[in-house]
Amino acid sequence: MSDPKQLPAARVVAEWLQTLDPDEIPQAVQRACTHTLIDTLGLSIAARQTDYVAALRSAWPSPGPCTVLGCADTREMTGAAMINGTAAHGEDFDTTFEGCPVHAGAVVVPAVLAAAENWHLSGAQASKGIAVGMEIMSRLGLIAQKGIHTAGFHPTAVLGTMAATAGVAAAANLPAAATANAFGIAGSMASGIIEYLADGSWTKRMHAGWAAQSGLRAVAMAQAGFTGPASVFEGSHGLFHGFAPSIDPDFEILTADLGVQWHTERTAFKPYACGTMTQPFVDCAIQLAQTLRVRSLRADDIATLTCHVGEGTVHRLWEPLALKQRPPNAYAAKFSGPYCVAVGLLHGDAGLAEFSEAAVRDEAVLKLAERVGYEIDPDDDYPRNYTGRIIATLSDGRSVEAYQPHLRGGSRAPLTRDELVRKCAANIRYGDRDAALTDRLVAFADSLHGVEAPVSLTALAADR
Repeated sequence: MSDPKQLPAARVVAEWLQTLDPDEIPQAVQRACTHTLIDTLGLSIAARQTDYVAALRSAWPSPGPCTVLGCADTREMTGAAMINGTAAHGEDFDTTFEGCPVHAGAVVVPAVLAAAENWHLSGAQASKGIAVGMEIMSRLGLIAQKGIHTAGFHPTAVLGTMAATAGVAAAANLPAAATANAFGIAGSMASGIIEYLADGSWTKRMHAGWAAQSGLRAVAMAQAGFTGPASVFEGSHGLFHGFAPSIDPDFEILTADLGVQWHTERTAFKPYACGTMTQPFVDCAIQLAQTLRVRSLRADDIATLTCHVGEGTVHRLWEPLALKQRPPNAYAAKFSGPYCVAVGLLHGDAGLAEFSEAAVRDEAVLKLAERVGYEIDPDDDYPRNYTGRIIATLSDGRSVEAYQPHLRGGSRAPLTRDELVRKCAANIRYGDRDAALTDRLVAFADSLHGVEAPVSLTALAADR
């Protein structure tokens, strides 16, 4: 490898991809990728009958060899990646990351698997691509922290385009020069505004799928000889200048110790089907419900619920407060701090069932959500850590507090493999597929790294 201090960041990463031996990927990283496969594929199947997936299947109709998960029809590779990525991210139940809430699984897995089916890549190649794509997305997230959200963009959409490019290039064994061009091309494909917060419309759902298909297109264009700027990451008009102008990016986070230090093993898995930063608050709400029961109290005895939050979460989860207390639809409720706290306290969960259109019209939940407010905690360490703290003030003036010190499902409190498999099975049932599919899906994920034959997803497609 050339001296990284003399090369643009894109070329440093590209040369690493070319030299990486899949057998050098640590077992902890392989395990994180296997669990990500289980989680991501299960979520893609869970959403297969939703209205937004149906819309995409109509809008991206071109046939091809690539599987639409849980469905009988197939698509050309970018269409399959678009549909599967959107389905995986659509319910906001997919993987995340402590340091920056990026959703690597829903981007990288659909992109790499579509590439593998289209170009007849082996399971071992696909496994390498997934590990690489997730690693690059994690590192880019650590550079960005709050900067992309602050500028009004979605990190998964912006950084996911680059991660999908990395993963597909690695899986396809693209030469370093072509990979660097692919990164340069992908920088002009990156996009994704967060204005969906205004009304709960569907665009965030498509960001993972759009990033996945963009990475595929960038690699295909680079393979054909198209060029892109080598300085796509650090240039004066590069990715971070455009999408995170408030930060002073440290590109050594991207280029240092590649293959030595792996951030992928810190991938986090959500226990609840809502925004990453709301997860610890749901845990707090469930704790409060338990405390109230012990004291023979009810939700009606609560006067106010005050959540102590990180400043960087306010514009997505807490403001405008009146809108967040009465979200306009089920998707908007996933990014409503008040709703997530109220439903967690009253229902003891915030799974897929708690975010149906009927569930978010429950007046008991909405009346409690109207009593949920927030205060900014200047000591909150977001996004390096996701914590929750709620103080419930009772009608008689007493107060009850609940605190969650970290993200459950993250590196400090990981979900077990059994919990992840049970989550996958529940998601498959939600997608109205036979429970036997869970075993096939888990077997596919467990075996991918060692498979030298071309990847086949037919066992995860239509009912059989």
